[in-house]
Amino acid sequence: MGAPFPPIPAAAIGRRPFLRLGAVSALTLLAGCERRDPQLLASRGDMSAAWIRRLPPPWRCEQLEDPAQVVERASTPRAGLLQLSDGWAAGLARSDLQPIGTPALLERLEPMAAPLARLHGPPSAPGLAFPWSYGPWVLVLRSRPDLARRRAEGWELLLDPSLAGRLVLPSSPRVAIALVGGDPARLRRLRRAALAYDERDGLSLLLSGEAEAAVLPRQRVVGLLRRDPRLQVLLPESGAPLTWNLLLRPAGTHPEPPLEWLAEALEPPLLPALLAAGWVPPLPREQLQRALVDFPAATVALLLPPQPVLERCYTLPPLTASERQELQSLWDGAAPAPN
Repeated sequence: MGAPFPPIPAAAIGRRPFLRLGAVSALTLLAGCERRDPQLLASRGDMSAAWIRRLPPPWRCEQLEDPAQVVERASTPRAGLLQLSDGWAAGLARSDLQPIGTPALLERLEPMAAPLARLHGPPSAPGLAFPWSYGPWVLVLRSRPDLARRRAEGWELLLDPSLAGRLVLPSSPRVAIALVGGDPARLRRLRRAALAYDERDGLSLLLSGEAEAAVLPRQRVVGLLRRDPRLQVLLPESGAPLTWNLLLRPAGTHPEPPLEWLAEALEPPLLPALLAAGWVPPLPREQLQRALVDFPAATVALLLPPQPVLERCYTLPPLTASERQELQSLWDGAAPAPN
């Protein structure tokens, strides 16, 4: 059977109409090539691989090297969703974002997630972020059972003389300041002990033996605990600063976010996979307990600490200009003297 609409031979039409037809076809093809599918932009290691694999077409995820690149690309036409920590999200202007459209999902989260959804705006502010996971900063020790036995000392262990030059601290000065309660003398001692300020590569320094202790986001170490018996993770009874993972929608003309895909993070079968990789959505405790029922006890204790300890953990809200300058002065004043 022949084609239902056979092509018109070039000889059957004039030269100019034929050239015009070719030009129109080329423009149509070019327009098709310029069409851009919406993207989720995330920094490498800051997004669940299992969740990314379920991202529905035409959406796709591009993983960049660090959060700074996500911020730089936030205004590009293809950027339909951004994955950022709360610290990086605080650097975006509210006018650069639009409501993500997840009120029904946000109602399923614990109340502590509400300020993050509003990016710390007033209670009447729209939800600009979907806070899909959170976790405390934890102290990770390598082959230091002597320090692990003193876990009741909490963050004071960071100042143990044996860790001088063997300690990795967060890249955020604000988190490091919070760990010592903003005390200038203790901050000076902490800075003198630091080998590096790098949570992204801090685990590599720990595993290689260059460091013996590191302060890291909980998510980065959960998967290693069963594989490396040298590591011990401590969450002090006094609590810890929290770090949040947010999805945000840039301002501009973009397709609606895939809301069904967002909802998958809050229920099986994806929820247990997220938990196994260290990602903990801010869901009611009873729901998390059901999802963790088959997990080893040590992993459950890390992913779902006792409620009193969780209540002593805290989110670091955005700083005013004067607060930022005050903390910068405190940080600079605690810098080790040059050799």
